[in-house]
Amino acid sequence: MISAGSLWLTVALSLALAELMTGSLVLLALAAAALITALAAALGVPLSVQLAVLGLSSAVCVPLAVWVIRPWFSPAGVNYGVAGTGAQHGERFHIVRRDYDGASGIKIKGDFFRARYVDAAPDDWPAEGAEVVLDHFEGTLARVRPGAPSSQPSPSAKSSTGAGQ
Repeated sequence: MISAGSLWLTVALSLALAELMTGSLVLLALAAAALITALAAALGVPLSVQLAVLGLSSAVCVPLAVWVIRPWFSPAGVNYGVAGTGAQHGERFHIVRRDYDGASGIKIKGDFFRARYVDAAPDDWPAEGAEVVLDHFEGTLARVRPGAPSSQPSPSAKSSTGAGQ
């Protein structure tokens, strides 16, 4: 029969290998927690204590991996914020038309968001090709302001493919 320590080592190895597919370090942190649990199992503690060790070590390892270790592997200056959190606030975009319904919007990292001017009438949508500056989001609606022409390509010009087209 397989020992509990060997079983936890198998779980840790499986989680570590699965981490190769994600790159988020969460599965690696869980693998570390399973490895700590394997050490507890090797000491002969009962299953209920092993599960408590797994829970406690996960509660320490996962935040440590996400908040402390993962930033070391992120490129400097890259903002991974979700679109609605203001990560792209103030950036310039060009208005594009969605193919299937003709909606005006901007693309952020390949995702399409309907766009409307901040102080616009209810049926006033930005024209295709207009340069705009993202002001804020109202739900999934991007509220934009007219942008002055610039010589640099907008973020929407950098990403030509993505979801929501």
